[in-house]
Amino acid sequence: MLRIVTLSIALLATSAALAKLPAPVLSDEAKAKAAEAAAKTAHGNKLADFQLCKSMERVALRYQADAKTAGKPAKPATATPPCADPGAFVYPPPAAAVAATATAPAPAPAPSAAPPAKDPAKKT
Repeated sequence: MLRIVTLSIALLATSAALAKLPAPVLSDEAKAKAAEAAAKTAHGNKLADFQLCKSMERVALRYQADAKTAGKPAKPATATPPCADPGAFVYPPPAAAVAATATAPAPAPAPSAAPPAKDPAKKT
């Protein structure tokens, strides 16, 4: 019984100490890795959706073919949007995008629309 009480007190003290710890500060490199991981996860989800869509199409076609060979009336296929292939994962690193904009030449200044100044030496 004493062990259980001691263990529960230790767990409460540990959880209280962990609750007071500040959130970790991420460096720019860690933020970039987290952004890339999020992009990879999003692409993986798109790829999984594409594979699911393709498999559902195959099942529907097989059902239609089996119903036709069995002579059973089959319901017409429900209109669905076509499966969109997400392609290969390509992640442009944000540092490259920033470097590209930093090396781009500055736009030329716009010409002024002010009328030319009159020369006081000229007499008309």
